[in-house]
Amino acid sequence: MTALDLVLTPLGLRFMGRLLPCTIGRGGVRVAKTEGDGATPAGKHRLVGMLYRPDRMASPSPWAVPIRSGDLWSDDPQDVQYNSLVKAPHAGSHERLARADPLYDMIILTDWNWPKAIPGAGSAIFIHRWRRPGYPTEGCVGMAPQHLNWIAARVGLKTRLIVGEGSDRLKR
Repeated sequence: MTALDLVLTPLGLRFMGRLLPCTIGRGGVRVAKTEGDGATPAGKHRLVGMLYRPDRMASPSPWAVPIRSGDLWSDDPQDVQYNSLVKAPHAGSHERLARADPLYDMIILTDWNWPKAIPGAGSAIFIHRWRRPGYPTEGCVGMAPQHLNWIAARVGLKTRLIVGEGSDRLKR
């Protein structure tokens, strides 16, 4: 591990000497993740991008890319573009990134099952805003907006999200 790593612990997300509260997937932490299991995958995941809503906030980082109204994320294992950013209209199952709620106002992307996605191994693991403290995600890491903004200003493409087995005993 390095000082640049985000480390999920049973007490929260540790980064740059701080311990920040977070939520994880409703399915806990799993080594063998599958699509729809709600689990946060164990492992060392590189950060590979950052997306944000320019209609709701200023760019959180020089390498952040704006989310546009037609941006979607394919979560359909049968789709040749599975686990990647796609544009509307899109026939396969997908998530809309420009949501009505603020959940995806900023997204930090990890390399989970990307760029060469294995169908059914689980789509995108994001670091994004939580719904509320203690409320689980569908497998992503959720955080309070002020902590997410603080992290976004400090991470880069050398940062990793480290999720160890046992991290699912996160205090809620």
